[in-house]
Amino acid sequence: MTLRTSNILDLQNGVLDVLVIGGGINGAVSATALAGKGSRVGLVEKSDYASYTSQESSNLAWGGIKYLESYEFSLVWGLCQSRNRLMRSFPSQVKEIRFFAILPKGFRKPSFLIYAGTWLYWFMGRGFTKTPRFLSKRRIKKEQPVIASNNCQGGVEYSDSYLTDNDARFVFKFVRKAMDYGCHAVNYAEVIDCNYSKGIWDVTILDHLTTKTFTIQSRSVVNACGPFADKLNQNVGIKTSFKHVFSKGVHLIVPQITDSRKVLTFFASDGRMFFVIPMGPRSCIGTTDSPVKQLPAIVTDEDRDFILENINQLLQLKTALTRDDIIAERCGVRPLVVKGDRENTNADWLSLSRKHEIEGDRQRRFVTIYGGKLTDCINVGEEVAGLLASMNIHIPNPKSEWFGEPSEAVRLEFQKQAHAIQLDNLTAPTSCEPLSVRLWRRYGFRALELVEDIRCDPSMADLVIEGAEYIRAELHYAAKSEMVVDLSDFLRRRSKIALVATRDTIRTAPGLKEACEILFGPEAQSKLDDYFSNH
Repeated sequence: MTLRTSNILDLQNGVLDVLVIGGGINGAVSATALAGKGSRVGLVEKSDYASYTSQESSNLAWGGIKYLESYEFSLVWGLCQSRNRLMRSFPSQVKEIRFFAILPKGFRKPSFLIYAGTWLYWFMGRGFTKTPRFLSKRRIKKEQPVIASNNCQGGVEYSDSYLTDNDARFVFKFVRKAMDYGCHAVNYAEVIDCNYSKGIWDVTILDHLTTKTFTIQSRSVVNACGPFADKLNQNVGIKTSFKHVFSKGVHLIVPQITDSRKVLTFFASDGRMFFVIPMGPRSCIGTTDSPVKQLPAIVTDEDRDFILENINQLLQLKTALTRDDIIAERCGVRPLVVKGDRENTNADWLSLSRKHEIEGDRQRRFVTIYGGKLTDCINVGEEVAGLLASMNIHIPNPKSEWFGEPSEAVRLEFQKQAHAIQLDNLTAPTSCEPLSVRLWRRYGFRALELVEDIRCDPSMADLVIEGAEYIRAELHYAAKSEMVVDLSDFLRRRSKIALVATRDTIRTAPGLKEACEILFGPEAQSKLDDYFSNH
């Protein structure tokens, strides 16, 4: 019996304390926080985990320096503390990165004020990162010759943080941890009906794999549907003080522009911040910020041209980037919170706050999460648990710490076991990073399972897909423990292969068929065919 099938059966056995609907970052941390504090929790997601907004981010966990300009000091303060906590709690996954920011001539703020702002930002982050520095035009030319510095007056350098793996992987690790705490999580399971009677929610679920329905009973519900939260509330009859409006953000993945490990930061032609973000052998460039009303949002030729035109103006490239250079695209919808019936206007679009709101219907014990940022995810989990506790939902261990990497003792034991089998010598390195470091970051204490598999069969340390940093043991682990239903679940979300390799490269990659056979068994060929017919 697969893990997914087992979880579906468990969800129908008895009454849950909490059912979380939505498997993006908000749903993942809510489920983890509640399960980690001892509640009986279920999580359902209509597609794959992190398959919507949460897989389309910039991979940055930042304190929101741009909100200083709109005087949202409390938001910046809170986000800086959240960023610091992520870096402390996930030291192998969330790391400091320098931002190399260029100020154009005639910029709306003088350079000395921007420099002062970076120091204010550093102080609001309690000095947790490296100190800022001012960049003269001469220094910019010397340190980053790829930048077209003719039209700049100088710049500043400051720190924030980034995810060493992709955002969807980070989200799934919360889902995996929630399951370790006892949560029953199921992907490709859509809510089609939701009724409340006599203190219990009866929620009907459509299993997209079998097309069968089943019912879950729960004392409370958390609506973590992101952009679709308003629709669920409307269907259930929940009235709230808030609603969402949507902003589309697009990033393009292109061949590596510079080997700099810093985030090159500019101001695009529309005035918003524009990035060149390192992504291993690639560069991630963007982003856009435009209002949209229809979901899902799509990347248009206008979006592509806007990003390419800006990058070609901002950098001195040997050959201008064109649409032919695009390896992959990210198109995410930011759910922005507005109160009441207010509608966004173009005039105040960029000033809309990116902070989250959490509101509950106490009588029916129904909680809705609005907005949110990956940076602030731990706070979301804590706030949801606190609100449900105030509604008399059973939370046995309210002070339990539910997030973070395993203890130092577990890490040392892993290193000991990895050293015993000379793990880092078993596989030809595909990057400057040792295999043991990569496995610990991706799997935490479960990396011990992979080491044991390799001890029993050294071929489990072999790379399967050429050019991808995934060994045979990881594929077997994913098949067993990570609910990979379609090939895109693995290539796009459990890993970032589809972000850094073109479709043709993936199609012709030696070892891809073996990888599919490990993941899907007799369904391997049909899963391959489905992937390339749909992507």
